[in-house]
Amino acid sequence: MTHGSDTSETGIGIGIGTGNSGLSRVSSTNGSNGTSGTSSTGGAGGQGGIGAGTGGASGNGSGTEGGPGSRTGPAHRTAGPTHRTGPAHHPGVPTSRTAESVRPAPEVTREGLPGWLDPVVRAVDSVEPRQLSRFLPPKDGAGRQSAVLILFGEGRRGGQLLLMERAGSLRSHAGQPSFPGGSLDPEDGDPDTDGPLRAALREAEEETGLDPSGVQLFGVLPRLYIPVSGFVVTPVLGWWREPSPVRAMDQNETARVFTVPVADLTDSAHRVTAVHPSGHLGPAFLVESALVWGFTAGVIDRLLHYSGWERPWDREKQVPIDWRA
Repeated sequence: MTHGSDTSETGIGIGIGTGNSGLSRVSSTNGSNGTSGTSSTGGAGGQGGIGAGTGGASGNGSGTEGGPGSRTGPAHRTAGPTHRTGPAHHPGVPTSRTAESVRPAPEVTREGLPGWLDPVVRAVDSVEPRQLSRFLPPKDGAGRQSAVLILFGEGRRGGQLLLMERAGSLRSHAGQPSFPGGSLDPEDGDPDTDGPLRAALREAEEETGLDPSGVQLFGVLPRLYIPVSGFVVTPVLGWWREPSPVRAMDQNETARVFTVPVADLTDSAHRVTAVHPSGHLGPAFLVESALVWGFTAGVIDRLLHYSGWERPWDREKQVPIDWRA
């Protein structure tokens, strides 16, 4: 797939972060349109599609009703998709794709996960869509179905996340980090069941050279919506059980592939508020010589919060997204 256009799959990771370190418009009244689990001083959502209040754990209801392990989430997030063999093909009945064209669905399981991922598992099971964003998929089914892979691994400094950085020569959002991911292809299958699982792994393999056989999928977050691009994004979480070499498979689209220690993501010294030229604000991370902002940073911010890993940080510390200029 093409990454260089405004509708490319890596556009999933480039939703404009909005809000006072909580992805709401600067011009919005503080606290308006806030969602459960966000701060009373910062609205949730905005064009970037991810909510993260400025008040952190002290926000409206966060750490209580929305805290990790507080209740069991929807079954499809706990046990994974119900169907794992793709749609049935009936001989003689024309279809857009046959069962043979749909790859076997990856299994979603928690068996054998390292203990340090337990808080993330609890967060996946308990978090509600509105605790992640006030922008949810349109009820009429509109939007471009997509998926991203949030891949946790283990390195020299403990837990880490896999990210990639867009090529600096691209017309839109050059140099922006993102999760591997992209739009669902017909061969990925049903977007309501197994399709996002296949798409997340397929795109990660195409973009980074990742060996999907070494990835254990263990959860799926609620679908999120990015109004500015029209993407309906399913975040798929995985454990890099058997690490494999990764690299930028196409230098015209991807500058590099890298990992970020979770310890750096939780370190207040690496946390900032990104400032978009339009005036929008959102949570961001200065890590591995990159500024992680927008949709990707919003998802990471909420995962850290609901996993109980978030530490106090200075939300007044602002960095423009063109910080290298």
